[in-house]
Amino acid sequence: MFVKKCVFWIVFIASVIALCIICVKATEQQSYFPLLGKVIVVDPGHGGRDPGTIYGTIYEKDINLAIAKVLERILSEHGAIVYMVREDDSDLSSIYDAKKKRGDLYRRILFLEDEKKKTDLYLSIHINWYKNPSWSGAEVLYNEINPNNKILGELLMKHFKNDFNTKRSLKKTDLYLYKNTRKPGVLIECGFLSNPNERYLLRQTDYQEKLSKTITNAVVEYFQTISKEASG
Repeated sequence: MFVKKCVFWIVFIASVIALCIICVKATEQQSYFPLLGKVIVVDPGHGGRDPGTIYGTIYEKDINLAIAKVLERILSEHGAIVYMVREDDSDLSSIYDAKKKRGDLYRRILFLEDEKKKTDLYLSIHINWYKNPSWSGAEVLYNEINPNNKILGELLMKHFKNDFNTKRSLKKTDLYLYKNTRKPGVLIECGFLSNPNERYLLRQTDYQEKLSKTITNAVVEYFQTISKEASG
């Protein structure tokens, strides 16, 4: 009987220790990989026949893609599953599309809404332009089709203000892609190609890295926020 009790307590204590180790590892994993299991679609705006905004030989589509690739890497390093709408200089229009731009946008919506991906969030990456070259700073635009869009937009703007001291503000948009995509997500204007300083910075790898880290930190806070709201 004594031996059986000893065996029981040894097994019990070993089970408790194993459970504690599992909990600690899970906590560490959540800390190191705060986006673990989250599915995020990164949409580099324009591409192919559509260059976006232009300054000389500098095309928005190329900067969008460069930033998006850095963002893809950093999101992945935080545990996210990342899908890229495009990974090269191409668009999503078909040779059969009468209106190429509308065809491209329509297929982007299908990509974002694809239920097989089980997308949790999308981030549309763009570069701004304005006739006054003094205008600068990152800004975020959202559509009210999904109530979480505003939450994400506000958090992104908070992080942009903290990290880049941007004077821009959160705005609404009724652009075709955003008013027809039900998955949560926003349009991120990373800066102004029309501003000489940002035109230089946006093409620098270290600046693209900083932008991507800021966006990722905001995304982490977004998931934490909606998780608290859901449980509260």
